Amino acid sequence: MRIESWYIVLGALLVGISLISSIVKRLPLTTTMLYLGVGVLMGPMVLNAASFDPMEGARWLERLAEFAVIVSLFTAGLKLRGPLRHKKWLIPLRLAFTSMALTVALITLTGVCLLGLPLGAAVLLGAILAPTDPVLASEVQLESATDRDRLRFSLTAEAGLNDGSAYPFVMLGLGLLGLRDMGPWGWRWVVVDALWAVAGGLAIGALLGGLVGQVVLYLRRERKEGFGLDEFLTLGLIGISYGTAVLAHACGFLAVFAAGLALRRVERKQSGERPPEEWSFVAPRPAPEWATDPKRAPAHMVQSVMAFNEQIEHVLEVALVLVVGTMLAPPYLDAANAWFVPLLLLVIRPAAVLMGLLGRAVEQSQRMMIAWFGIRGIGSIYYLTLAVHHGISTSLARHLISFTLWAVMVSVIVHGISVTPLMNFYQARRRRGEPR
Repeated sequence: MRIESWYIVLGALLVGISLISSIVKRLPLTTTMLYLGVGVLMGPMVLNAASFDPMEGARWLERLAEFAVIVSLFTAGLKLRGPLRHKKWLIPLRLAFTSMALTVALITLTGVCLLGLPLGAAVLLGAILAPTDPVLASEVQLESATDRDRLRFSLTAEAGLNDGSAYPFVMLGLGLLGLRDMGPWGWRWVVVDALWAVAGGLAIGALLGGLVGQVVLYLRRERKEGFGLDEFLTLGLIGISYGTAVLAHACGFLAVFAAGLALRRVERKQSGERPPEEWSFVAPRPAPEWATDPKRAPAHMVQSVMAFNEQIEHVLEVALVLVVGTMLAPPYLDAANAWFVPLLLLVIRPAAVLMGLLGRAVEQSQRMMIAWFGIRGIGSIYYLTLAVHHGISTSLARHLISFTLWAVMVSVIVHGISVTPLMNFYQARRRRGEPR
């Protein structure tokens, strides 16, 4: 398919989505499902106008997915305005670390006992499929910085954290396959790939995000300088945080998420627990003169950054889901592997969530919603292509690609169909004042 034809397809899709987006929000449908459908239509299974080989193009797809994930993680951090010491953080922390480890363990057990995979390959499969997605889960995430809903907060924070908390398990899988040095008795994996990767990533992102936020506000409020190019501020902070963390052998995903959190924390510290009355935190284009206003500058900075970030996130989502749609064809979409997806979504995810939240006072219907909305997507694509690029065998790569494509495709469809009615039901219960 010629590049000019792709321009036409992408242009028509973007124009069409912009015209029907308000209608889609009222239906048991998501725009992600439409992107995937167009990709399948253009791919080998229907028109055969375009195709993408995830093995041959692994490096290119890895970079595109990597950029999409870090942009989305930064946005997730910006959405979380609540204080870090608040007890509501205990739920997403348990989900991102305890439930994540349990999910990897259960998938590993399935891989070894039912799929006949070697231990390293089974761990790698678990690490690829365990993270929930920050890119495709916008319908269940916080809607604004003033949103205090515990369900949305938990799902947003979990998605922001667990792409990073999956990193040590990816490295463990590669190490067990002999593709990464784990050190004698695995000390390098424990110290560098697990402990330092998590702690270092969070520390680096928090430090850089807080520092950049303070400098920007000082220049804007005291010197009336440093405003007008918030797009550069967004991309610059993402780049500095991610690049510094990776060079320091820490987890870049956690660094970017922490940078977003730190920037939001700077705003909250300056604006107070409640934002200024004049500021809605919803307006996508705050007044330019607010950039240097002593009271409004913090909120203006964060909202401008978030508005630009969300636009990039949407464009990257379109591109990546279209590519995934063109990958959905033999030999990678093996029907013999389809049984694994119901096990993942209906058994493994709920079991890991329920065990991870034991002892926490979470309302039952909310607990079940969290268990269901374990959306798989671009994060899994990234770790899949990372594994392929690291040199796993061709046969193993085909197996992992098949399981991942099945999981992402089914997740996009079933979660896309269920998100509108389930969230509407949830919101109705909130309005009636029922326990949540």
